Order: sequence, then structure tokens, then C-alpha cells
Amino acid sequence: MTRDPAVVDGRRAPARGAFRGLDAAAYAAVGLSAALTVLIGLLGPSAMVPGLPGPAWQPPYSLGVRPDGHLVIAMAAAAIVLGGLGLAGALRARSGPAPRLLLVAGCAVAGLLAFLPPSGSADHLNYAAYGRLAALGLDPYAVTPAELPADPVTGAVEEWAGVTSVYGPVATAVHALASLIGGDSVRLTVFAMAAFNAAAFIGTALLLHRFTRADAGLSRRAALLWAANPLMLYHLAAGTHVDTLAVACMVAALVAHAAGNAARAGAVPAGVAGPGGPAVPAVPAVPVGSDGPGGGWRRAGSGVLLGLGIGVKLNAGLVALGPAWELRRSPRRLAVVAGAATATVLLTYGLAGPHVLDQVGAASKKVSLATPWQLAKTGLQAAFGPGAYSSWIQLGSLLLLACLAWLVLRATPRATAPAVSAALVAAWLFAAPYALPWYDGLAFALLAMAAGASWPALETFVLARTAVLSLGYLPAREAMRPADLLWLKTLLRERVVPWSLLALTLALAWWAARAGARARRRSASAAPRP
Repeated sequence: MTRDPAVVDGRRAPARGAFRGLDAAAYAAVGLSAALTVLIGLLGPSAMVPGLPGPAWQPPYSLGVRPDGHLVIAMAAAAIVLGGLGLAGALRARSGPAPRLLLVAGCAVAGLLAFLPPSGSADHLNYAAYGRLAALGLDPYAVTPAELPADPVTGAVEEWAGVTSVYGPVATAVHALASLIGGDSVRLTVFAMAAFNAAAFIGTALLLHRFTRADAGLSRRAALLWAANPLMLYHLAAGTHVDTLAVACMVAALVAHAAGNAARAGAVPAGVAGPGGPAVPAVPAVPVGSDGPGGGWRRAGSGVLLGLGIGVKLNAGLVALGPAWELRRSPRRLAVVAGAATATVLLTYGLAGPHVLDQVGAASKKVSLATPWQLAKTGLQAAFGPGAYSSWIQLGSLLLLACLAWLVLRATPRATAPAVSAALVAAWLFAAPYALPWYDGLAFALLAMAAGASWPALETFVLARTAVLSLGYLPAREAMRPADLLWLKTLLRERVVPWSLLALTLALAWWAARAGARARRRSASAAPRP
């Protein structure tokens, strides 16, 4: 049967040619959103952009206009709204730019943003401080930046100065290297971190493009979900968040895993071009035969990359369950991946010292203001007093995670490793008591890889969650916020966004339950009768 190249997973792929109507408007909104993100950084220190002490000749650079807080926050809100609506439209457009053009444009914006001051939060100042502590021979998991107030780098921290590092040892190693490059200059240290971040963002974009290059529709979708995704440019490229490093490791791990499957079966991974033809289906989860030339090494490499991703952020470990699912009937192959990943995790965390997980344990009990669990926390505190909510919320979030993961997995059209990982990460994002909008980058990258199992509804839910949560964190830093905009925190972040995300979570569960039931009915009707 000949495959219709214009149809991808039941959806008509975007056609080549001139833009038409709403398609052009959607891509214009995506471009305008990215331009606003660039402009926020270009204008210099503001309510959205922390100042960076250091010689002015050192990168990153800005115009130093110091714009009014109302203006830059309005620009950020417009970037989020335009980006969310534009991306939703572009993902469903039937015409648009070539995938390679989207890839190049997104990578160019990410590279440009590395030369501008980070915007959207002050987290990069904490990264610089923890890297500085490590470079000075101190333990960032036991010593806080506040303990070195006179140091030019640790003394520049705006928020969380009295808290030890919650980030993994691989992230700390990258930040320590940036600190060695930057020395006493906050500006140069941040630029070094931004350069590593941009390299990770662009490297991820190239891997996703290579993984889906055989099909123009899938390739364009991958570019929109990552390289040209205006919300990811806003949070990960402009915000220089450590999550970008974790995403790069996990995408590389899944690419290596797919290459191992290809070597084992004498085929190519799903979404990757076969000899002279279109994308081929995913190889069976457990084909008969050996791993093939280089297959074992690719599996070991996949495990090492998974371990490095966990070494950046522990929660990235959910991705490892995707390859584990595919290899569940092949204990020997699973042991190679799991063994390499476990050894890497034990090595990195072991070298980091006995306090590496101290802050992780404390952070696991926190509830961020904009999640639905904030509503539960308020109710439990009113009923049982302060401190009574922690164990109940932890238990509730685990149960919700298990329920959502089961429902979404039942609705997955094809349970490939990236699709299983995407379903689990999406369920975690909606169930977690503590979540921030830049955490969503991992879900977008995994959805971009789910070439043989893409489902538009889950993309829409993740996109809506990111946009709503992003609006709730305007601005993500407290410094220089105009006093008359306090309602952004007390009303929008603490009330409107939690209720909105609760509604989205319920809608996700309802959709997944219905989609899973339909999939089971189709499977039952297609099964041969005795």
C-alpha cells in the first residue's frame, strides 16, 4: 500500500507553497513573539532582566535603556499570548515555511539571545553562584551563596541566596566551568553559561531535525515544537534555564536508543529516512536476533546519556522509562541501558558528596503558588493548621501522576520510547505540586520525537499549560516589579492560574479516558474473530 506523503498520523501534513489566510497569521504571531523576547533582552536591565555586574565591554550586551516595568511586563505578556496562539495555529496550518527554514530561524534566535542578558527570571544568578562556590573549592550543596556576601558573584544573587543547590552535579560542573571562565565577573560568567545553554538548545534542535528529516510534516512539527517554539525561546533560550541541558541529554539518549534498535534490526529508527525512501515504521520492541554492528555500544551510550540527564535534574529520569518499556521483554538489552545509566548516576552523584540530595528532599515538599495543589494546601492549612498539608499533597500528587500516566498511555496511538516518555513527563507536569513553566521544555522535545505516535490533543494540553503558567509568572523575579502590579502575584498567580490549571488537568483526564476507550474499541473490532 502506497503511503500518502501528505498525511501524517491521520493529519494532513502542511503543504508547501504560499501562505494562506490564518496560516500566515499564525506564523506571523510566532515571529512577533520571538522578536518581543529578543527586544526585552536588548533593552537591558528592567523588571524582566536582572542587571549583570561586570565590565561593560564583556558580553552579554544590551542597549541599557532601562525601560519602565509596565512596558517590559506588557511586552512579555504579549510574547506569551502571541506565542501560544501562534504556535497552536502553526501546528495545524496546512501551509508554511520549509522545516529547514524554521530550524535555521529558531537556532539563529537562540544564538542571538546568548549575547543578550537573560530575561524572565533571576535563576541564572543562582547558577552562577553555585558554580562560583564549586570553583572556589566549596560544596554548593552544603554552603549557601549568602555565606559569601562579599564575593562579587555569590553576592549578586537576588533570590534564594540562603538556599543550597538543588541542581544535579552535572549542571553544577557546567556552571563551575562557566565560573572558571568568568572569574570575578558576573557578566562574563553568565555569558559562558548562556553559550553552553545555546549550544544545548541548538544541538537538541539539530538532533530532532535529523530524527524526523525523512518526512516534511514531521520535521516541520518538530521544528515548531522546539527550535521555533516561541515559548521555549522565551523560557529556555532567553531564560538560560538549566532544563535545556537535561533536555539535550535526554533527546540524545533517545536518538542513541533508536539507533541501537536500527542496528539490531538492520533498519533505521522511526522518523529517519530509509535507503532512498520515506520514513519507515518503528522497529519492533523486541525483535529476534542480535544487536547488530555497534548496537550494544549505542545502548550503553544511551544509558550514559540518560544518566547525565539525571545528573542535571533528577526528574528527567522519567524519560528512562520509555526505553525501558520498549526493552521490557529483552532483559539483556535492558540491563545494558539500565546498567550504564545507573553507573553514570552513581558516579556523578557520588563525586558530588554526601549533601547532594539535601535540598532535593526539601524541595520535594514545596508547593508552588501557581499549581492547583496551592488550592489544596490552603484548604488543608485552614482545616488542620500550618504544616499539615505536606504528606497529604505528596501522596495525592503521586496518585494523580499514576492515574494521568495510565490514562494518557492508554490513549497513546503507538507506544514508542519517545511516546511513552512524553506521556509520563506530561502526566508529571500536570500532577507535580511544584512546577514552573520552563519545566515544560522536556515535554515539547519528547512530543517532537514521537514521530510515529503524535496526537494533537496532548500537544494542545501541554501548550495551554505552558502559556497559562507563563502568564502566572510575570515577572518571575520580584525585584523592580511596579507596586501597582502586585495583583499579578496575589490574583493571577495565586488564584486565576491554579483554577485554570485544575480545569486543564480535569480536561486532560477526560480526553485521555475517552481516547483510550476509543482506541480499545478499535483494537477489539480489528482483532480476528475465532
